[in-house]
Amino acid sequence: MSFLKTVGSLTLALSALIASLPQHVVAAPTSMVSRNLDTRQSGGSFWMESITRQGSTWGNSAGYDIYRNVKDFGAKGDGTTDDTDAINEAISSSKGNARCGNDPYCDSSTTTPAIVYFPAGTYRVSSPIVMYYYTQLIGNANDLPTIVADPSFKGMAVLDADPYSNNGTSFWTNQNNFFRQVRNFHISLLEMPESAGAGIHWQVAQATSLQNIVFDMKPASPSNKQSGIFMDNGSGGFFSDLIFNGGNYGAFLGSQQFTSRNLTFNDCGTAIFMNWNWGWTLSDITINGCGSVGLDMANSPTNLTVGSVVLSDSTINNCPVGVSTAWAQTIVPASGGNLIIDNVDMSDNVPVAVLHTTGTGGNTLLAGNAKIGAWAAGDGYAVDYPTQRSLQVQRKSGPITPPTKAASLLDSDGKIFGRSKPQYAGYPASAFKSAKAAGCKGDGQTDDTACLNTFLKSVGSDQIAYIDHGAYIVKDTIHVPKTIKIVGEIWSMIVASGFTDVNNPKPVFQIGEVGDTGGAVEIQDLIFESTGPNPGAIMVQWNLQSAQGASGMWDSHVRIGGSYGTKLQSDVCTTLQQGSPNPACTGVFLMFYAPSGAAGIYLENTWFWVADHDLDLSSPTQISIYSGRGVLIESQGPTWMWGTASEHSILYNYQFKDARAIFSGFMQSETPYFQPIPNAPNPFSFNSAYDDPTFTVCSGSSDPTCKDAWGLRVWNSQEILLYSTGLYSFFNNYEQTCTPEQNCQENMIHIQNSQVDMYAVSTKAAVNMIVDDDVGIVKDIDHRSNFCATIAYYFTNH
Repeated sequence: MSFLKTVGSLTLALSALIASLPQHVVAAPTSMVSRNLDTRQSGGSFWMESITRQGSTWGNSAGYDIYRNVKDFGAKGDGTTDDTDAINEAISSSKGNARCGNDPYCDSSTTTPAIVYFPAGTYRVSSPIVMYYYTQLIGNANDLPTIVADPSFKGMAVLDADPYSNNGTSFWTNQNNFFRQVRNFHISLLEMPESAGAGIHWQVAQATSLQNIVFDMKPASPSNKQSGIFMDNGSGGFFSDLIFNGGNYGAFLGSQQFTSRNLTFNDCGTAIFMNWNWGWTLSDITINGCGSVGLDMANSPTNLTVGSVVLSDSTINNCPVGVSTAWAQTIVPASGGNLIIDNVDMSDNVPVAVLHTTGTGGNTLLAGNAKIGAWAAGDGYAVDYPTQRSLQVQRKSGPITPPTKAASLLDSDGKIFGRSKPQYAGYPASAFKSAKAAGCKGDGQTDDTACLNTFLKSVGSDQIAYIDHGAYIVKDTIHVPKTIKIVGEIWSMIVASGFTDVNNPKPVFQIGEVGDTGGAVEIQDLIFESTGPNPGAIMVQWNLQSAQGASGMWDSHVRIGGSYGTKLQSDVCTTLQQGSPNPACTGVFLMFYAPSGAAGIYLENTWFWVADHDLDLSSPTQISIYSGRGVLIESQGPTWMWGTASEHSILYNYQFKDARAIFSGFMQSETPYFQPIPNAPNPFSFNSAYDDPTFTVCSGSSDPTCKDAWGLRVWNSQEILLYSTGLYSFFNNYEQTCTPEQNCQENMIHIQNSQVDMYAVSTKAAVNMIVDDDVGIVKDIDHRSNFCATIAYYFTNH
């Protein structure tokens, strides 16, 4: 989460923004393709509609309804009836505490979750469906429901995750707009006039996702202003498995950082318009025809608003221009507009692969009708040591030597492996075995350790473990068998309690035993958190070694403090602790650990967050929680981390030690806001058994921020491949005078005796972006972008 407020001029209303954007002359598409991405979607019921509901909320009344079927609130889904009010009633209704909406105002809440389910049907709406905080909108995965905007539709978008009020302010703080999902829908703008309409207004932050959605828009034309996704602001998130048909823009995008995978655009005017970002990772993008350009990132050429884009493992065909950019040798800001293209096929009728748009008609930077191996525009470093012992920047637009890619990270087509979250659409409700039916309480009081361990062992190979919503207190390790599928109900909570031995830390949730091989564990929609101080807790430890694609964890998060029941909230853990941290505000030892024997680890849209503000008591009041370490990977690989974030740990947010074959894209972190008071490791101690950094690099420094948390530390590791980083330092003891001076901490990335290849490296307010012990230092002052400091690539041993 980025508490720092984005420049206000970036927050614009849709009507004003779309009116100011260039329109493109395109031919009408010959066909409108609505391809479902799940081959099992052949019609029929979906288990979510009929499964027994036993979930209960932590901090709300017993009668509160977590699950709501829109038809129970009067929605007809007959294609004729206006279902707007019924759907919005299903979202906002509450039998207990009021849901987190705008009347009365609510910035956030974890105690009023809701799954809003849409059976198959066609739902007509005449104004926006407004998503409340902590809401999942889920359609029938076997027969996607269609939401049709009526010709009379008025509003910003069919689905709106953060509406604007009449005075121009948004309902929720976009950088704090967490915990939302939308999946399994058709959204149709075909009945609206082509001069208006957006499918989803998606102004969100971490722990959010869109999946398996088809956007149908009117054929692109000079007067078409429709877009599938409209995103004008936000801070992180993930979406995948989306199809965009027609429209002026398939996706109009703007956010601090974001990850998007497996998107298909059919005959859009412009497939992707990148309005602004600090960094964006696009992978496995397919663009089938466009009116003018596949990816347009040339916005505001006199003062670039785009920090960086990585486009990888993609195909563009039948487009006049693949990518348009405003990057040049001399630009403002000097290191803005970074573009990296890796393994992108533009061989089928794409005359210009990369166009520089400044000037009449533009200037071709890269000819098309070819497959592009690796190409970059921006500042880069390619280091070959031990022969090279100094850093030399290359500022260029042109081909580059491809990064090192471990074979184990690639699929059969040579792309970085990815696997979408399974929805088990082919399983009946009877295949789901309930934790609460097995006797586990999930009431936030009972010790559920023994019950959960017994329950998980009892799940058969043809069953799925269903963790009904609740707070399951655990006082010892939960042992996850090496072959199991686990599904939570809107982020069911595994809550650590009593893990107090900091000298002998142990796992809270352990996937497989040490030495386990050949397993297959799938986990989704869980939250791992703690109540009270747990300085000996390793929240998730992944021991299992499994084959590519056999195991994974999707839409699951570690959240330390800041929410109901954690005892780590603003009533205790104030920001006034300064150099004497309250022991009651101690977090955990480590949030995620993959030791050397683990392999085949797949993480997608996972957020490891030590809370910097309260979500429930007095949101968004800042708080101080002192938690040791973020993500530690020692695995020999392969490990994939799609769309991960790790924030506010004391020693480091990410550390790769003696590891191999790791992929990450996008990687995001924030330094604790209270540092350097105290600085690392306080109030913890260095633990050599877990290879803690001891900050020997600071031996000659008098700067107290030298011992701020590493955003990323890589030590004795090989085949590390990163597609975009956003590693941020916004505060110095809660003061932001350092932010405009770009000196909130001294160092951000530390590379020690390792082979690391990175695309689109962005850091914020660290004097030294990269400290590479073998060759030197990359400095922030040399690479200022639109907000961060950014380089297009950093390669070692090339």
